[in-house]
Amino acid sequence: MSDFNGEFWPVYITVITVASILACAVLLWALSTRRVAIPGKADVTGHVWDEDLEEYNNPLPRWWIWLFYITIVFGVAYLALYPGLVTYPGLLKWSSGGEHDADQAKARETYQPLYAKFAAMSIPDLARDPQAREIGQRLFLNNCAQCHASDARGGKGFPNLADKKWLYGGDPDTIVATITDGRSGIMPAWGTIVGDEGTKNLTNYVISLSGGAHDELRAAYGKELFAANCVACHGADGRGNPALGAPNLTDKTWLYGGGSATIAETIGKGRNGVMPAWGEFLGAEKIHLLAGFVWGLSNVQ
Repeated sequence: MSDFNGEFWPVYITVITVASILACAVLLWALSTRRVAIPGKADVTGHVWDEDLEEYNNPLPRWWIWLFYITIVFGVAYLALYPGLVTYPGLLKWSSGGEHDADQAKARETYQPLYAKFAAMSIPDLARDPQAREIGQRLFLNNCAQCHASDARGGKGFPNLADKKWLYGGDPDTIVATITDGRSGIMPAWGTIVGDEGTKNLTNYVISLSGGAHDELRAAYGKELFAANCVACHGADGRGNPALGAPNLTDKTWLYGGGSATIAETIGKGRNGVMPAWGEFLGAEKIHLLAGFVWGLSNVQ
């Protein structure tokens, strides 16, 4: 859409709109004009069917024409009252942004006492309050379900929020920080560094950490590569580091999948996972409620 920014396009759209309305009015006027009949000659269009069926060249019915005139008058009035000519704001000064801000202000006025009540409660208390959980669930469905699914169990590349496995930690304060500021998880690509054979060896070692079927010889070579390249994030024992969002490789919880092909792809090509920051959009009070709902998914039965 950036190609259509500039001073030319607003003028172009305005001219096209006004010219179209005027052209419709002129066309209606031309079609509504009654022609003077020529004695002895029928006023026909010249179209003939079945040898003797001719089409008369008569004006449109008056009621039909007036309906079009009313439409034109309505269009002109609309463009005068509302911002339909791009740069012209309209006599009513209406805008979709202003309408949105007014709705938001009304909603804040209506729900502020309720949010204030819940803001004074701890996240564990919110997780056990039926009304707070219901509001939190609605916030989740409106803003989070697109990635984490409506049941919060996520999918490939999107964490499951209903278990007790957390990349950055599952305590209330950390959940609030994650929602507020977002997260950026980067797994660098090691394929060009360790090569194809090294990727296969690392894959077998990573699989061995969680007890999966693997090639023991390759896993032994992979252990050396892991110690040289991976322990900075995943730790010497492969249990990860919540401070970095580095996953625990010794369990059977996989963000992108635990098959050998997927693990090899992750090692070779890397991964980039982004959790957007919701602090500015939702605000502290809604995030507090949302965090209560998310925390309760894995802590309240």
